[in-house]
Amino acid sequence: MAASNSCWQNANQNLFAGCLEILAGEKKRSRLAWHLSDCFQKDSGRPHFPHCDAKSSMLKCLTKLDEDVRKIYLEFYLETNSICHQLQTDAFKRQTERLVNELKNLAQFAKDKLETIEEKAEGLLQNSHLIHDSLASIDVQTQQVAKLTQNVKVQVNLVLRDTEAVYEQSKGIAASQSKLQEKQATMKDKLEESMAKLHESSNKVGEEISNLKNQAIEIEEEISKVGNAMSSK
Repeated sequence: MAASNSCWQNANQNLFAGCLEILAGEKKRSRLAWHLSDCFQKDSGRPHFPHCDAKSSMLKCLTKLDEDVRKIYLEFYLETNSICHQLQTDAFKRQTERLVNELKNLAQFAKDKLETIEEKAEGLLQNSHLIHDSLASIDVQTQQVAKLTQNVKVQVNLVLRDTEAVYEQSKGIAASQSKLQEKQATMKDKLEESMAKLHESSNKVGEEISNLKNQAIEIEEEISKVGNAMSSK
């Protein structure tokens, strides 16, 4: 029997009751046999069963069937027990398979999520290690900067002290240079005065030498004259 066909499943599900309840009541059992017979007619290419209103009695609906179709109905009526259980077993199997597949999908989904969470956790852990290492490195660098700053402060103090010493020395040198410049100016004046006197004396000596030279020439001329005079005698 085509138990997987939706018509057979709907025949059972349309009654909104389990097999025990269906088989315990004649009306529901007859209604199930009617729906199953109609499914058989459809699957075998035969005419459908006439419409049977849910509020109508099954005896009234059966009067609409001819003898051959009524025999088909009777056969299904006698087999409603096994057919009902088979349909519900198939339905239970399908529901179980669906639930198992859903559980498998949920398990796979949970596994994927756990793997993703684990990867993210590992990434966060690695990042936390990197952050910790970075903070430690920054702390070391901060200490080094503080040490260098202290060294620079010491050097600045030394430079300031040396600068003050140089400034004091510069003040002393400036005072000494001022006195030296005064002495140099005095010496320059004296030197210029001495040079002027020397120049004047040099000029006088030159004049005296020139006079002596002229006198020597005159004496030489006189001697020549005397010599010439004596030679002529």
